Formats: sequence, structure tokens, C-alpha cells
Amino acid sequence: MQGGSDTAKAGAPAGDAHVDAVIAPVPRISIQAFCESPEIAAIIQEAVSDRRMDKAHVKVHMGGAPAAVEAYRSAPTPNVIVIESAGERNTLLHSLDALAEFCDAGTRVIVCGKINDILLYRALIARGVSEYLVSPFNVLDFIRSVSHLYSSPGSAPVGRTIAVMGAKGGVGASTIAHNLAWAIANGHEASTVIVDLDLGFGTAGLDFNQDPPQGIADAVFAPERLDINFVDRLLSKCTENLSLLAAPATLDRMYDFGENAFDGLIDVLRTSVPWIVLDVPHVWTAWTRRLVIGADDLVIVATPDLANLRNAKNMLDTLRSGRPNDGRPKLILNGAGLLKRPEISTADFAKAVELEPTAVIPFDAKLFGTAANNGQMIAEVESNSKIAELLGELAQAVTGRTEVRKSKRTLFHPLVSKLVRKKA
Repeated sequence: MQGGSDTAKAGAPAGDAHVDAVIAPVPRISIQAFCESPEIAAIIQEAVSDRRMDKAHVKVHMGGAPAAVEAYRSAPTPNVIVIESAGERNTLLHSLDALAEFCDAGTRVIVCGKINDILLYRALIARGVSEYLVSPFNVLDFIRSVSHLYSSPGSAPVGRTIAVMGAKGGVGASTIAHNLAWAIANGHEASTVIVDLDLGFGTAGLDFNQDPPQGIADAVFAPERLDINFVDRLLSKCTENLSLLAAPATLDRMYDFGENAFDGLIDVLRTSVPWIVLDVPHVWTAWTRRLVIGADDLVIVATPDLANLRNAKNMLDTLRSGRPNDGRPKLILNGAGLLKRPEISTADFAKAVELEPTAVIPFDAKLFGTAANNGQMIAEVESNSKIAELLGELAQAVTGRTEVRKSKRTLFHPLVSKLVRKKA
């Protein structure tokens, strides 16, 4: 059995909406669980459907530690073995000693028990157990335990992805995504990358007044080359803390992608930058569904009309079933108050979709038009405007941070310098 990790713990606290935000996705590993009770088996089965466990291959068996010993007498052990034991201390330790005879090097063990005893905990760690979960625990506690096994001690936090998608085409979702990324990077002094996923018609390059020769197409069409250095060369610097992975916005090729086409790129970005804003086009394909369900945070942008209401409700219903252990998406009503246009009231819209909007952004053709034509963000055109304030509040709601005062060097300055270094 693999030696105990720094994250091993007895009696992990119950997960909540704030703690679950720091759980990194579990890598592509094999996990086999040997349970004694249907309750623990059900928790592990439920964890399998969580987005963070998407890459893991999990099998659940009954029979506890004795069943595990029998199973591995003539079979190789997986990356992680989960053992539930409701027995006495000596019984559990005896079973683990027997299991250790058949464990391959590198196999890690998580023990689930009911005894909250520091002496037992120390005995388990001495035997190489990586994690000890004391019942009762929930789905997020289990996922967190597995995730921590593969998080390097002292390493930088895994980056968070924020997917922004419109309930309908033309609702301004890309504009919101770009301004959100700008607000995170500049208002919170956090290294941020905006990823334009609309390869044929993306506008991020226009909105940031950039025309980079390389971008996301180079990454997605050459997955064998993906690493941090390669992605580094594809980034275009917008501000000190904000970088752009631009879409080619050309129609000289077809952009048909498989479900996992962007997995490698997102994984590389997550290891190297704290905030990744995904500008997701309004299409419903296997890869867009995978990206929005797999994102750490979701922002759905809609205008207050009937088609947007229907689409937003359909999207929210689908996302609720696909993300059962995550917080609810952020809903933005954009372009509200357009003169002479019949609109659904904010209260009626919220009631129909069962979600209160995080922000209601008023229609302002002059402000948005000026920003778009100048290749600027809203706060750069009118920093004191109500819309700039609302976008700043959205950044705070998504990141959970308050705005920080500007300084000459940012918290992530060394990382930013590496990721978006000036080209020679």
C-alpha cells in the first residue's frame, strides 16, 4: 500500500457549497470499492456520476475487506482501493495486514469506518493507508478524499473554469464572458485566460483589439503537442493579468469536434492559470455539453423574452441533472429595458426558471457599441457606469472575492510572466 499522504484525515468535515469549489477533478485512474453497507455503496455510486469523477473508472463490490483480500489474491490491484469496515479496531487492522500482502506498489487505500479514534488513525497511517473517512460522510467528502490523493502537496491551486453560454444566439453572452474575464483579471489582480470556443465566428479578438496569428485552433488540431510551453506560445496578452486564446474566425475549414476534443487543452490550462473563462458558442453538441457540465462555474446569459425563457429553463433542467453536487448556475438577464420591446418581467422570468438572476444588465446601445467598436471593455469606456459596476459584482459572485487595490506586482506575477511573456 502507498504511504499515508498529508491529506489523510479522520472524520473529514461534511462538504458544503464553498468547500466543494476547491475539489480538483480526479485523474484517469481505476478505483475499486469494497463496502459492507448499502448506504456507503450508494454514496460511492452517486459519486461516480459527479463531473469531477468523469475520468475515473469505478467499480463497487460488497463484502468489505475480506472480499478485497480474496479479489486480489490472483489479480492486480487498481490505483485506489476503498475499504469499508464497521468492525472492531483489531479486526480492521488484521484485514489490512492481509490485504497489504497482495497490494501492488503505488496502490492507495481509503478506509471508511465508524470509529473516530486517533490511535486507530495513527495505526492506519502506519500501515500505509492514505485516507480515513469516518461515517457519516457525503458524496463530496468521498470525492475530495480521492482528489487529494493526486494533488501534489505545496503545488499551486488547480485553476477554475467558468463557462459562459447564451440561452439564445445574439444575447451578448460573448460580451459578458469577455468583460467578466477582464473584471477578474484587473479588478482582482488574478491571472486569467479567456478561451474563445467559437472557432468560426468568435469575437474575442475583436473585443480585445487583438489579431494573433495563432490561437485555439492550433491547440485543438494538434493534441499530441499539448503542454504548457506549447499553449504558452498560443496565448495573446491583453493586459498584465489577462491573456486570450483566440479563435481563428475563418471559414476555410470545418470545425467538427468529438466530445473530448478540448479535454487536453482545459487540463493544461487548469495546471497553470487560476481562472479560465470559456466563451461557449450557442450550439448544443457533445463537446459543448461536456464543457458546460464539467465547468466549475456556469453563467447563462439570456434576454427577457419567451424564446430565451424556454431555452434557459431547458438548459437549467439539463444542468441540474448533470451536476447534482454543484451549486446552481449564475443567470444574467442582459439587454433589459429595450424601448418599445415587450419583455417578460424579471420576477416572472425568475419564477419560470426557478432561479433568481445574479444580475440584470440594462440595454445601452451606445455604451456597448462604443466598447465593441473600440476593442475595449465596458469599464475601460465608462468605469463609473452602472453596467461596469454590475459586471464587477458578477466577477465577485463567481470568484467569491472582493475587489483588491492595484499594486505594481500582482499575486500571480511570476506565473503571468511565464504564461504571457512578450514574444521576441
